[in-house]
Amino acid sequence: MTTTDQRWFHRRGDLARDGWESVVDATTPGWQHTGIRIAELREGETLTLDDRGVERIVVPLAGEFRVVHHHFPGEWETRLHGRASVFDGPTDVLYLPSGTTAEVRGHGRVAVTEAPTTETRPWQYIPASDTPIELRGAGRSSRQVHNFGTPQALDAARLIVCEVITPAENWSSYPPHKHDEHVPGHESRLEEIYYFETAPVAGSDAAAESSFGMFSTYSSPAGEIDINAMVRTGDIALVPFGYHGPAVAAPGYDLYYLNVMAGPDPERQWLISDDPAHAWVRDTWTGQAFDERLPYTTGTKKEGDR
Repeated sequence: MTTTDQRWFHRRGDLARDGWESVVDATTPGWQHTGIRIAELREGETLTLDDRGVERIVVPLAGEFRVVHHHFPGEWETRLHGRASVFDGPTDVLYLPSGTTAEVRGHGRVAVTEAPTTETRPWQYIPASDTPIELRGAGRSSRQVHNFGTPQALDAARLIVCEVITPAENWSSYPPHKHDEHVPGHESRLEEIYYFETAPVAGSDAAAESSFGMFSTYSSPAGEIDINAMVRTGDIALVPFGYHGPAVAAPGYDLYYLNVMAGPDPERQWLISDDPAHAWVRDTWTGQAFDERLPYTTGTKKEGDR
């Protein structure tokens, strides 16, 4: 028998605050290095980002937005063209360094990922066409990763962000892995946020609210944690330590998650250690065909399919 640790798993709306559907930040108990804000905006609405002590990436989930951002030596307005849904391939994103304030306007769902820092970098607009798309795994472990905010793709101070699409019946975040010890060259210490969305497969008559996936996190020497949850659009899992995975897309329903990572180590690196009990699974991918449903790109799923 297992239970879901309520400190680290939150249903859609549980963390609502100040016009945001969900907010994770330094005021969240036990949380230090990362943050996320989720909102659904209608035309004419504005959300303000006024904390100067964090760097951010603004990620359209569905819809399009305009961001007015203020930082030395002036003010800019950046249009984010966005996408119909998270299952329509990568989106354009906007990186805003520490010291920036901003206002977000538009219509649709938007995520703002954050990491506290006083270090500054140049602000950067990343078009969807420049987002590195990685097809990871094989067979039923095939998934699609958009690496717009990883160290190889973005010059940020602390923040590491990517998003993953797992087609129906497939497994991702697998083998289970951890990043809660500082072992130079082998493992880095990173808090991680999982923000989830789910949707019926293209062409399905199923209701969007019926869609779901599964997610698990369990203890490591760094700490005790126990998450075994059915996840739906808007749910958030916090992983301060421990082995995390798998994330499983149920038959008939696709799974998406946005990963936000940062930590206390001097280097901005994503280095992981697989659970030794399951690391051998990676070897079974050799020679397996990749899932032919991927990659999901614009037009793969329509907004009405959600």
